[in-house]
Amino acid sequence: MKKLNTTLIYVLSSVSLICCCFAGLGILLALPSFLIANKKLKEATEYPEEYDAAEVKAMTTAKTFALVALGINGLYFVYSIYSIATTDWDVFMEEFNKRMEEYQ
Repeated sequence: MKKLNTTLIYVLSSVSLICCCFAGLGILLALPSFLIANKKLKEATEYPEEYDAAEVKAMTTAKTFALVALGINGLYFVYSIYSIATTDWDVFMEEFNKRMEEYQ
């Protein structure tokens, strides 16, 4: 019996949820985790006799978690792009400089 390791998918998805605060850049981690989980599940459905049913169920859960992380990151990424596109650049730079002066 082959093993389906869900640890990588959970780690990538969890870190991507943390990174979504940075303009949705967690999408760079959520997308590979979803693709890896999808590939492993396809492999398990092609050769069901080589995989345990409990491990296939665990991988399905990991894929769902990766999909949720991908959705959250995607929405935040689209919001960030929209926010940058609709904001006047001069106002944005003034606010940025003001915040930088506050931190110094």
